[in-house]
Amino acid sequence: MSEVLFIGTSDAFGAGGRRQSALLLRGQRGSVLVDCGATTGSGLNELGVDRNEIETILISHFHGDHFGGIPLFLLAALYQDERKHPLRIAGPPQVEARVRNLAWAMGHAIEARPWSFPIEFQEVPAGSSYEVGPAKIQSFATRHQIEAHPQGYRIETGGETIAYSGDTGWFPELPRISAGADLFVCECTLHRERLDFHLDLETIEEHRDDFDTGRMILTHLGDEMAKLRGQCTIETADDGLRVVL
Repeated sequence: MSEVLFIGTSDAFGAGGRRQSALLLRGQRGSVLVDCGATTGSGLNELGVDRNEIETILISHFHGDHFGGIPLFLLAALYQDERKHPLRIAGPPQVEARVRNLAWAMGHAIEARPWSFPIEFQEVPAGSSYEVGPAKIQSFATRHQIEAHPQGYRIETGGETIAYSGDTGWFPELPRISAGADLFVCECTLHRERLDFHLDLETIEEHRDDFDTGRMILTHLGDEMAKLRGQCTIETADDGLRVVL
């Protein structure tokens, strides 16, 4: 049995007063935090999540609303939690350089302090399969701004499979890539199509019959979609939503 906890479900701009992207997967083998937006720390605290339970942070791409919370997560783990066991940070190519550069730019350089726990980095290039901490990961490229190295994932944390789109516009392979998952967490920033690098409700509804997943939940909701939560033909997420598979 696996549990999925939606820590943050907004777009980059905190639409509807919600937090930025973060998804906690709890499985038989441990817990994985998928994305860690700048607001993730307050979400973990509000929802009573102990940072020590998180063994791996898996990043979909290098935009601040998806990995901007990592430097402060590391500081909290060091100074508040006195963490001793390793933390793995995995993601697209350049993940170590991107995280280190971000931490330096925020004034919290990783190299500037002694750590009480090992920080391990692991690259998971698109089109590959890896054991990442307590999970088995299959990564795939998505249609988003290329300089951010965008990816989505199929993640096994036990007996169940969760597919996660990351940020993406529509591309024909998406139904095939997510097929057979017990849960597909799919971005839906917009109500109607306006951008080719973010999905919208009209496009997802148009292709709904192409998806063969146990359950689909929409997240990364922008202003229009935030107002439509709970009113769509497809289930929408909100901060704090728990799903047991």
